[in-house]
Amino acid sequence: MSTSLQPPHEQSPAGTAVPGPTRSTGSAEPTGPHPLDNSVWAALTGPHRHLAERVGSAARYRTDVSPFVAIADPEDPRSWTDLAALVGPGNYFALAGPKAPPEGWSVGEPIQGMQMVGTSLRDGPDPEAVRLTPADVPEMLDLVDRTKPGPFLPRTIELGAYYGIRRDGRLIAMAGERLHPPGWTEISAVCTDPDFRGEGLATRLILAVAHGIRERGETPFLHTAASNTNAIRLYESLGFRLRRNTLFSAARVPEHADA
Repeated sequence: MSTSLQPPHEQSPAGTAVPGPTRSTGSAEPTGPHPLDNSVWAALTGPHRHLAERVGSAARYRTDVSPFVAIADPEDPRSWTDLAALVGPGNYFALAGPKAPPEGWSVGEPIQGMQMVGTSLRDGPDPEAVRLTPADVPEMLDLVDRTKPGPFLPRTIELGAYYGIRRDGRLIAMAGERLHPPGWTEISAVCTDPDFRGEGLATRLILAVAHGIRERGETPFLHTAASNTNAIRLYESLGFRLRRNTLFSAARVPEHADA
């Protein structure tokens, strides 16, 4: 499950961190920043570096892959200067994390989110799930357009493995991999055609995607809107646990940002 981010109307800067506990994944963690604390940056400077564009301490996915950008240190003004140079004056971007852009940057209403980790899943392959390929992208885009699971672009499929379920040749449900910090992979784009909801297809696909992630020796995680209580209950029933609360924002670089 992912959040939907669209370019905002002009608004005053907004966004403070949503208070909430940071929970351990249940195993000893190395000292220093955890990859999931700045998961977009960790992915763009790690396993997804081949899909990244970077200026100094700022990086983003190629614009036909994902709208997300990241900076190395939100407390460092130079990171925001690099981001302005990377994205360009007046352009929009999607930001994940607890820190809002500096004063003067246009920010839409933040979406309060939850980051959950799957450390106790009963995952497994699904006999009906098939690996989707670039040839399936038109159908995937159509399904996303009808179900609104969050950002999905023509090259999003390059982020990882995507699986779908078909009925009579028609793609009716899918889920796949998005962010890929070292040692972790995010499950995203979970969606089901409205005509087939209530059959447990989302659950089956989540567990199938998680199985592939764990087969690589990595740990699945995901993000969801804090207001999506039905999804949260589902994820908890599957074995996902809250790691931390976070924010998702759509923002715009000022027309006259220093770069």
